[in-house]
Amino acid sequence: MSKVFIIGANGKVGRHVAKQLSDSTHEVRVGLRSPDQFSDFEALGLTPVLLDLEQNMASIQDALGDSDVVIFTAGSGGHTGADKTMLIDLDGAAKSIAAAEQQEAKQFIMVSALNADSPETWSDSMKPYYVAKHYADRLLRDSKLNYTILRPGGLSDDAGTGAVTTDPSDADTKSIAREDVAAVIVASIGQETASRQTITLLEGDTPIADVFA
Repeated sequence: MSKVFIIGANGKVGRHVAKQLSDSTHEVRVGLRSPDQFSDFEALGLTPVLLDLEQNMASIQDALGDSDVVIFTAGSGGHTGADKTMLIDLDGAAKSIAAAEQQEAKQFIMVSALNADSPETWSDSMKPYYVAKHYADRLLRDSKLNYTILRPGGLSDDAGTGAVTTDPSDADTKSIAREDVAAVIVASIGQETASRQTITLLEGDTPIADVFA
């Protein structure tokens, strides 16, 4: 059993992660911006903790406490400007990485994005998002943390298939269900084969249970 902390638990991927972890033996805390969001997670048997990524690193460190595993699924969302993207997707991630490092977390799982290391593919409209993801990933890889960076393609609200591919050349589509991304996150917890790995995630034929086998 691990002590797991979800940053961005109220987001679309985060909610799937929280729901799936509610059926596990892990002790799960969820970082939320407002007490108004607590009840849904308390109903799942999870422990809500106030967390604002725009606050200083020390406040994030306090929220993480003695968590073994930190899952970062936070994002500013598609309806905000570049300024908010930098504050949450980059600065919020940077402070979370530093806080987890200070707290000596055993694993940091980052939800990044497909092509985060391929600037030639970034459109002008999406450039702030990819810049944030790219440099957040670099900070994590350069840290002392045991990291798992997951890079999903386009995210859909379709029901999960329970299968993925980690090889873009094998994919018929460049998308993946959020439910499947969450399942891979959960499957990666505590896995040695997930240690210090950057992994592409797309809809595919490999059962999620086999990704870290």
